[in-house]
Amino acid sequence: MAVRALVRLPPTVRRGEVFEVRAMLAHPMETGYRRDSDGRMLARDIVRRLEVRLAGEPVFAADLHPAIAANPFVAFTLVAQAGGPLVLRWTGDRGFDHTETVMLVVE
Repeated sequence: MAVRALVRLPPTVRRGEVFEVRAMLAHPMETGYRRDSDGRMLARDIVRRLEVRLAGEPVFAADLHPAIAANPFVAFTLVAQAGGPLVLRWTGDRGFDHTETVMLVVE
């Protein structure tokens, strides 16, 4: 499955100031409760966890459940004292693992 992730954050942030990170992952999120056209149960395939690290340190994590819609969107706030790589890692069923990295610039 081709994976596409969008991560939005301000181009620069001030040291110690609150800013918002927005992330969306293109993923169908099959709950495992639906049937196909032949009546067979579709296998569950959901993103189960999002972990975010800034310069190697964990700064945010979320557990996702079958009730989350396809193409999950997550927004959260952070405060940074220093810039560096902001790494978002999504993991899920059936071996799903996707990482997206964006640079955070702190003034």
